[in-house]
Amino acid sequence: MKKKQWYETLFENYAQKYDDESFTQGTMGECDFIEQEIHHNKQLKIIDIGCGTGRHSIELTQRGYSVTGIDLSESLLGKAREKARQKGLQIDFVKHDARDLPYEDQFDVAIMMCEGGFPLMETDEMNFEILKNVAKSLKVHSKFIFTTLNGLFPLFHSINDFHAEGHTEDNATYDSKNFDLMTFRDYNITRIVDDNGVEKELECNERYYVPTEITWLLKTLGFTKIEIFGARLGAFSREDTLATEDFEMLVVAER
Repeated sequence: MKKKQWYETLFENYAQKYDDESFTQGTMGECDFIEQEIHHNKQLKIIDIGCGTGRHSIELTQRGYSVTGIDLSESLLGKAREKARQKGLQIDFVKHDARDLPYEDQFDVAIMMCEGGFPLMETDEMNFEILKNVAKSLKVHSKFIFTTLNGLFPLFHSINDFHAEGHTEDNATYDSKNFDLMTFRDYNITRIVDDNGVEKELECNERYYVPTEITWLLKTLGFTKIEIFGARLGAFSREDTLATEDFEMLVVAER
């Protein structure tokens, strides 16, 4: 039997705790930005990659958009479906691996917020498969909006200090052991207490990307206009030029 990866184990029985994490609190402002970027066009079909408990999918659906949410975690998807039912919303939440999506030329917009799969994979090739599958799912003229880890940040700042600043009681804790300059991967120990009260300690690694890498990867997939900004939680803006102080970068790509 294939061993589960850390990102699969992490999100088992973690739906309630996930919604309480500090990084999930910026939904409204993030959806405001998405709406502006797609010019409030309610005719566009949106796919939410790594939708988690459906926070962006649900908010955008409430605003009148057609959204399909996909995630690898049945636990998070179950919570997303429950939240949608409580609000009386019909949203297609489907379990898929973002490296192997069944869609082709179906969506006008793809969103992938808060490291929704990319860049959590164990190899660069797997991360690229996610981008390839997103591109395949999109129509010829489309837009791709996502956030990813900013490789400039750990060159100048402590990853541990960043996580400590945003930490609140009962949230996951991150202990960075090594940031590898040759691979731009951060190796860390993540500790959580899941929704059942079970304590988990996971050996994780995450890939940080520099802007030129993201630009090149997207160009190889046919995106012709690629813009990268600093990603401020709940306050995405084109006014925020990417800086070394930004833990995440916000990418807007068109083709």
